[in-house]
Amino acid sequence: MLPLRFDEPFATASALFGVRPSTSGVDVVDGRLVVRFGWWRVETTVANIESFERTGPYRWWKVIGPAHLSLADGGLTFATTDRGGVCIRFKEPVPGIEPTGHLRHPGLTVTVAEPDRLVALIGAAAAA
Repeated sequence: MLPLRFDEPFATASALFGVRPSTSGVDVVDGRLVVRFGWWRVETTVANIESFERTGPYRWWKVIGPAHLSLADGGLTFATTDRGGVCIRFKEPVPGIEPTGHLRHPGLTVTVAEPDRLVALIGAAAAA
């Protein structure tokens, strides 16, 4: 599992919502993308990934704390730093921010410690 990058004060703010190194991370395994962020989780097939790229830096007030829902496009952000991460776009929107799964997201931004490694893992899984 790839860990998220925990910078202060993001680590402290995220911990209030159950987001810690032990409860967060990204896996690309067996043709699936699995992302944990404290109480939140996104899981889909690699085949459902339309595009992925490094992004950032971000405005700190838009990413600090819990999972964030973009009012502009419905995307979801799991962030523990404002330095940058990986934006993943889906062919079919995925559930993630609320427990019923009715609200679905066309994209997910996640701030892993090694963004280039995540990009490479998704690329390799998509090519397989």
